[in-house]
Amino acid sequence: MTHTYQITGMTCTSCADKVKKALQSAEHVTAVEVSKENNSATVTMSKHVGLNELQHVLDSKYQISAIHHNEMAEETKSWLETYKPILLIFFYISLITGLIQLTNSHFDFMQAMRHFMAGFFLVFSFFKMLNLKGFAESYKMYDVLAKKIPVWGYVYAFLELGLGISYVINFNPVLTNALTFIVMSISIIGVLQSVLNKKKIQCACLGDVFNLPMSTVTIIEDGLMIIMSLIMLITML
Repeated sequence: MTHTYQITGMTCTSCADKVKKALQSAEHVTAVEVSKENNSATVTMSKHVGLNELQHVLDSKYQISAIHHNEMAEETKSWLETYKPILLIFFYISLITGLIQLTNSHFDFMQAMRHFMAGFFLVFSFFKMLNLKGFAESYKMYDVLAKKIPVWGYVYAFLELGLGISYVINFNPVLTNALTFIVMSISIIGVLQSVLNKKKIQCACLGDVFNLPMSTVTIIEDGLMIIMSLIMLITML
C-alpha cells in the first residue's frame, strides 16, 4: 500500500534527505519519496504503519499528517485485519456459549462462563499444539516464568488443554479455577511488561500460526480469564 503525507518543517534538500532516511527506518516501510517543493512524502509499506509510528522516527522539527486518505479509517482497517483471527475466535466461542444457554429454561451465568472458558482454552491450546516448539520459543521471549524455565512453554500448552477439558466436564471447579487464576496471573505479568515497554514482539497466544503483535488485546484476553476464574471462585467459596 502507498500513501501520501504532508510534511512540515523542511527548509532545504538536506531536510528532505533526513526525512526520507528517517521514514525508511520505520518497520514495514519499503520505499519513500520526499518532495521539498510539495512538502510531501509518498510512503510505500508492506503493512499499514500509523501516523504515530511515522512521527516517532522523525526529528521533532518535522511534522507528518495525512492528506490523501482517511488515516482514522486506515488505522481501524489495519487493526481489524491484524486481530481478525482472535476476534473471530472470541465471536464463535461467545456464539456457541450463547446458543447453549438458549437450551436452558433460564440463563445460567456461571455455566456460561464455564463453557466460554472451556472454549477459550481448548481453541488456544489447539493452535499452540500445531507447532509446540515454535510456541515455546516465542513464549519465552516475554513470559517471566518461561524465560527462567524454558520447558514451561511446553507445559503451559498442555496445561491449557487440561484446563479446557476440566471446564467442559466441570472437574473439581475450585481447583480448576484456582489453577486458572494463578497461571493466567503469572502469564499477564510478562504481557504487561512487554506492552508497557512498547516491545514489538509476536504474541504467542495463538502459537506461531498467526503473526499477532503483543498489545492491549493480549492483556484483555488474559485479564478476562483471570476475572472469570476469580468470580467463579468467590461464588463457590
